[in-house]
Amino acid sequence: MKYELVKNAAGRLVPTEVNGKPQVPFQGVHGYKPTGNKAAPPIASCSDYPMDGNKIVGSIKEALEKAGLKDGMTVSSHHHFRNGDLVMNQVFDAAAELGTKDLVWFPSAAFPCHEPITRHLDSGVLQYVEGSLNGPLGKYVSEGKMDGLAVLRSHGGRWQAIQDGEVHIDIAVIAAPTADSMGNATGDRGPSACGLLGFGLADSMYADKVIVVTDNLVPFPCVPWQINGQNIDYVVVLDKVGEPEKIISGTTQLTKSPDRLYIAELTAKFVQAAGIMKDGFSFQAGAGGTALAFAIYLKELMIEEGIKARFVRGGSTKYLVEILEEGLTDYILDGQTFDLEGVRSMRENEGHLNTSPFTSYNWHGKGNFASLLDAVVLGATEVDVNFNANVVTHSDGQMLHGIGGWQNCLFSKCTILPIPAFRGRIPVIVDEVTTLVGPGELVDVIVTERGIAINPLRTDLIEATADSGLPIRTIQDLKAEIDDLIGGVPQKPKLTDEPIGVVKWVDGTVIDTIFKIEH
Repeated sequence: MKYELVKNAAGRLVPTEVNGKPQVPFQGVHGYKPTGNKAAPPIASCSDYPMDGNKIVGSIKEALEKAGLKDGMTVSSHHHFRNGDLVMNQVFDAAAELGTKDLVWFPSAAFPCHEPITRHLDSGVLQYVEGSLNGPLGKYVSEGKMDGLAVLRSHGGRWQAIQDGEVHIDIAVIAAPTADSMGNATGDRGPSACGLLGFGLADSMYADKVIVVTDNLVPFPCVPWQINGQNIDYVVVLDKVGEPEKIISGTTQLTKSPDRLYIAELTAKFVQAAGIMKDGFSFQAGAGGTALAFAIYLKELMIEEGIKARFVRGGSTKYLVEILEEGLTDYILDGQTFDLEGVRSMRENEGHLNTSPFTSYNWHGKGNFASLLDAVVLGATEVDVNFNANVVTHSDGQMLHGIGGWQNCLFSKCTILPIPAFRGRIPVIVDEVTTLVGPGELVDVIVTERGIAINPLRTDLIEATADSGLPIRTIQDLKAEIDDLIGGVPQKPKLTDEPIGVVKWVDGTVIDTIFKIEH
């Protein structure tokens, strides 16, 4: 299919139409402000539901039939089980048995466990996926096999898209570790406890029909409910909905690399030297290996100086839980639980609060947590000399990652990207990112094992750390050294002019296009 491409405010070519819907090109970080009202689900009546509250049906297939599954519908899901999800493969197997075609899958993220879904893309049961793509699904789309464009959104961007009516969900499927027969559900307890269910909250509120799938049915009321039964149409009970031990994936393991441990230590020392670490401050560390190590180093500095944070933002991990339980912060504001210690803490600690993208990241709201953070520490696959950053493709053009909350976190008071100078002899600092996901004006600091680069726009940070003894350098200086080490600038990937996906900005505009690789 041919797409009309126009240049957006970032100078990137983007399609004017995506999967049959007209698009607004990126207009700058604060450029686009929509008008109108939020979308709304259909009005329902209690007379159509069992008066005893029992909404249990016999199977996923029966629930889909009763929900009125038809060709071309959009089916959504959350990813709180990450690589341990056992529900969505069954959902599309059931859809295939029902003879349904051209469905759209709208997950908050897909993982390697969803590789079997590629056969439903091949067969036409699924037409395309609009959601963060990791692993095999990302590779499948990168090879141009999908009939339709991938649409990559941040967690907040996904809520925005649902709320603004950009994406209409016909049927939402919510995997819930514990639920009652009315559909009240929680994720923090039960044999498959995964933490919170915040990424499924918008789906439950805005979808036409909502199915809760659980393996731990409890008598009414299921408390504390994170999903409200008033929004649920059907409940399905399975033997097992997820493998919670697999919420810990390869990207949520503490790094053992000496270089990356050094990067994490430098990052913590920068937060200290810049005056960010002080009583009542707040921070967020991602769940990548280097970010986890940063949390450990920062904790040690906080103890040394007797500093207490007001709140830390999660993705919760055992390292953030330690900070909470040792009295170094009042609260964890949790958006996604990344390990079983986080699950336990959410259940046991009053100061461990579950949140959703509505409160945390939604750009079309009246304020969110992201801009209240004093510092956020995130990863990136590439950064260029103008501090623009990429998290969805590699330098070879392969689409292998989702955005997550990354874009939304850029609005913190100080955004820091601790990244290795190169990965497999491929430099991470480049002249221009392969895919633009975050504008350089929002990226404040780059930390590598070869030095720290501060965005020239942040003269306050440059002045604050001038006499710190930290290895502060310009980004051009860092890039020149790294290129010299690997023997020159590597060749850029050869891309065709065929779009295979787009990256949305937090306001729903299109910030960049992902093009098929030339083989």
